Amino acid sequence: MNFVVHLTKTRFGASKVREGLMDSAQAHQQCLEKLIWAMGRLEVQVDLAQLYTIADLIVQPMTGYWRYFHTPQHVIEVGGNEDGIEVLAALFHDLVYVQVDCSINFNLSYYITPFVKQEREQLRIRETFQLPADPTFEMVVSVFGFVAGQVLDPFAGENEFLSAVVATKVLEPFLSLSRLMEIAACIEATIPFRSKSNEGLTASDRLYQRLLLINHRFNLGLSEVAIEEIVKRAVRVGNRDLSGFAHPSSAYFLANTWNLLPETNHNFISRSYTVREYRIALQKMESFMHFLKPEAIYQQFRGEPDDLTYSHLENGARRNIEIARLYMGSKLVAIALIESLAFSLGFDVSLATLMGELPYHDYRGVRLETFLPKLVDASHPKNDLESEVLDLLENGRAKSATADLKDSPLAAFIVYSLGFDQIQVQSAKAKEFFQGNLSAVDFISNFDAAVTQPVVDALLKLFDNRKSALNRYYQGIISDAKPKPQTNSEADIPPSTHAPALDTIQRSYPLD
Repeated sequence: MNFVVHLTKTRFGASKVREGLMDSAQAHQQCLEKLIWAMGRLEVQVDLAQLYTIADLIVQPMTGYWRYFHTPQHVIEVGGNEDGIEVLAALFHDLVYVQVDCSINFNLSYYITPFVKQEREQLRIRETFQLPADPTFEMVVSVFGFVAGQVLDPFAGENEFLSAVVATKVLEPFLSLSRLMEIAACIEATIPFRSKSNEGLTASDRLYQRLLLINHRFNLGLSEVAIEEIVKRAVRVGNRDLSGFAHPSSAYFLANTWNLLPETNHNFISRSYTVREYRIALQKMESFMHFLKPEAIYQQFRGEPDDLTYSHLENGARRNIEIARLYMGSKLVAIALIESLAFSLGFDVSLATLMGELPYHDYRGVRLETFLPKLVDASHPKNDLESEVLDLLENGRAKSATADLKDSPLAAFIVYSLGFDQIQVQSAKAKEFFQGNLSAVDFISNFDAAVTQPVVDALLKLFDNRKSALNRYYQGIISDAKPKPQTNSEADIPPSTHAPALDTIQRSYPLD
C-alpha cells in the first residue's frame, strides 16, 4: 500500500457522480462558502483565491472513488452553523482516511511527510532528531498525546492526527497558535468509541488535562475557563460526527451503516460481488455492532451536553444498535443459507447468480424472491423490537448510495417461517459454518426444511426462467437472421435491408 502518493482519480477516467452524493463542483462551492463564513466569524481576512485553493485541497480527497459516507456532505453537517472553529475543524477532520482511500492524497502529503514517515505498511512519527523545529506540529502532537517515534494506529487516532496536521499547517498563515490548538482539539475529539481510562477519566477529561499543559508550555495565556470551553466545543463536534447512531429513524441509521460498507469493502462499489464477499462485509459489520458499547459513543464534559440531551443520545444509540444486531443477524442467516447452497456450483459464485440482478434504475427484474411462496401460517413478532426489524427487512432501509437492495425479502421470508427465536439459533450455527466448524451439508441438514425446500424450489425456478429467457433470445436472433424468399417487389432492394441490425433487436433485459 502506498500511503503518501495517490493521485485522486475515478475509475474509467470519468467523473464520479453517485446517487445521493453531491458532485465535486457542488462540494467545492459549499466548502468555499463554509470557509468564507468561518473566517468572517473569526474576523480573519483571507484572500478569496487562497480560500478557493483550500476548498480544492479539502474536496479532492473527500470526493475520492471510495468515499461513500466520509464525504463533503458529512463534514459540512458535522461543522454545524454557529461556530467558526467548529466549522473549520469539521471541514478538515476526515481529510485523511487511510483505510478507505488505501493511500494519502498526493496534495496532502506535502504537509505530512516532513513529520511522518512510512515503514512498510505502517506510518510512524519521525524521531526527534529528524523533526524540524515546528511549534505548530509540536502542539498537535501534544493535543493528541502522541510522541516522536510513535507508530500510528489506524484504530486509535491515525487518521484524525494526520488530518489535524494538515488542518493546522494549511491554516497556520491565518490563525494564532491558540486558535490552531482549538481546531486540533476538535479534530482529536472525533476519534470514536473511547471508554474511560483505568483512572475513570473520559476522553474529554484527558483532552482537558493535555490542553492545560499545552497552554503552559506554549505560553498561550488561556484561562482554565477558556480551556474548558475549548473542550466543550470539541465535544460538540465529536458528538455531531456520530449523531447518526442516535437518529430517531432506524431506517436512516442503517442506510448510513450501509454507506460505510463500500468504504472498507471496495467490491461493494461494483454491481457484481460474490456470495462470500457479501457475507464477509456483513459479518464484519455485525461483529462491530456486537462489540460497540452505546455508552462509549457520545462524550459529555461539564454540562456539555446537558444530562437530558446526553441521555437521549445514549438511549437512541442503544436502541439503534439493538435493532442493527437483530437485523444483521437475520441477514446473516439468509446469506449463510445461500452460501451453503452455492457450494453446489463453486466456491466464488456471484451473488447475482443465486439471488438475481440488482435493480437497474426502476427495473427490478426477476429475482429469487419472485418465486418464494406466500406463507399461510407465518410467525409474528413478539415485541416492538422484532416488529421494527421485520418492517426493515420487508420494506427496506432508507435510501443509500450502496449497490445493494434496500429490502431483504429472503431474510424476511425466513423470519416469517421460523420466528426470531429460531433466527437467533440459526445465527449461531451460521457463525460456526463461517468459521469452518460446520460443513455446508451439515448446516443445510440442520436447517428447517420448511425454509430450505421453498428456497431451493425458488432457485430452480429462477434458473429455469433464465434458461427460457436465453432460449427465447437466441431463437429470436436465429429467426430474424434467416434469409427470407424475395417477392417481386423486393427484387431491387439490397439484401442488407431485409433483416434488422443486431443492435435493434428487442432485448428482455436492461443493458449497463
